Amino acid sequence: MYSQAKVIAGGLAHIPVVVAVFYFILTTFNKRALKFVEKTKVKKTEAKVAEPNKVAVSKTESSKVEAPKTEALKVVKKKHADVPVNIYRPKTPYEGTVIENYSLLKEGAIGRVNHITFDLKDSDPFLNYVEGQSIGIMPAGEDANGKPHKLRLYSIASTRHGDNFSGNTVSLCVRQLQYEKDGETINGVCSTYLCNIKAGDKVKITGPVGKEMLLPDEEDANIVMLATGTGIAPMRAYLRRMFEATEKEKNNWNFKGKAWLFMGAPKSANLLYEEDLQRYLTDYPDNFKYTKAISREQQNTKGGRMYIQDRVLESANELFNMIEDEKTHIYLCGLKGMEPGIDEAMTKAAEEKGLNWSELRPQLKKAGRWHVETY
Repeated sequence: MYSQAKVIAGGLAHIPVVVAVFYFILTTFNKRALKFVEKTKVKKTEAKVAEPNKVAVSKTESSKVEAPKTEALKVVKKKHADVPVNIYRPKTPYEGTVIENYSLLKEGAIGRVNHITFDLKDSDPFLNYVEGQSIGIMPAGEDANGKPHKLRLYSIASTRHGDNFSGNTVSLCVRQLQYEKDGETINGVCSTYLCNIKAGDKVKITGPVGKEMLLPDEEDANIVMLATGTGIAPMRAYLRRMFEATEKEKNNWNFKGKAWLFMGAPKSANLLYEEDLQRYLTDYPDNFKYTKAISREQQNTKGGRMYIQDRVLESANELFNMIEDEKTHIYLCGLKGMEPGIDEAMTKAAEEKGLNWSELRPQLKKAGRWHVETY
């Protein structure tokens, strides 16, 4: 028989063996478990990669059959992703210097409309922008509650290269807001401030903002523009980009489509940038068409005042022939009150072509071809 001491000693002698066996089993299990996990991860990763491809193919194939126009134009929208936005904000505006401020109206015009240009060369970061965007203006002074005036947004009237093509200015087209209240004439705070500033003055600027009114990149796109008053601001930028020789050289972009401007004004003296528009008509007769609606000087077919919607109706057939072309974009800018009239005219014009405007307009909007900026 073994003594108790020998039994204990023998048991202790087997402990290293048991530990070794246990370690071997544990190591082998862990290796197999790790291999299993890695294989599972690979399969899951493959599944995650493969699944979206299946969906993407399915969507593409489906869109080719059901809505080729919309699908094709989504690519154009993606190109706008790198457009500069909010380089300067209300808390940290850029103080630009006024270069010039002059009236755009002829003798006998109604109201007050000015063209104002600001120097941007000292902005850091540089305040760059593209055609169709807006900037914010923070008027000097305080409101009735002793707080700084809120900024107002204005459509940019110049191309990204500025009126002098140097690439470091921005221009606005501003109408002084005036209205009657309780027998008193009220002047708009920011518009009056802008119309009164002088060369050398400093103005707080924010922005740029906006992607709704951007031009398509295609050189053969057709551009229909509907504007009233200072709503011509972005249209001026578009037309300068299309037809100014220096702009074309700088952009390496040669417009080959058709641009059609419908312009509304109360009097001939209120037509803005008329000399430039007439020059474009002379130099590019195959690419530019200009239709004016002068409400106090022209009559529509019913004997009433001629408004922009009346011109749309007159040109219904030609206009909707263009709209049916996938390459045509429509831009609407001006007072918000012009929208119902344009909508009614488009409805009637569409009917003459056997189209339903209430269905067509959302389709154009979804396709990125209907652009509206009213105020």
